[in-house]
Amino acid sequence: MKYRVDEVNKEAYKYRYTLIEGDLLMGKFEKICNEMELVPTLDGGSISKSTSKFYPLGDLVLNEEEIKAGMDKAGGMFKVVDDYLIHNPCASALWPMKCYP
Repeated sequence: MKYRVDEVNKEAYKYRYTLIEGDLLMGKFEKICNEMELVPTLDGGSISKSTSKFYPLGDLVLNEEEIKAGMDKAGGMFKVVDDYLIHNPCASALWPMKCYP
């Protein structure tokens, strides 16, 4: 897999990257652009927003099952990262909390 980092904005808690090579493109896509952002809530928590834009090769049209399968894979990966950060809050360099040993 090969990707390009397009933006890292620590102040806005935003990360954008583009997948440009690899099996995830399945020979169907030129690239896949992803954006992840953490938005603070009034209760001190946060909401995670994630957007993916797919750029198909040629005149490819995806069916609904393929779109759902891709969304399920992305959601599964997000859940793994989310669970890890919940159990390891000091692991995130973007999180503004103080960590104590």
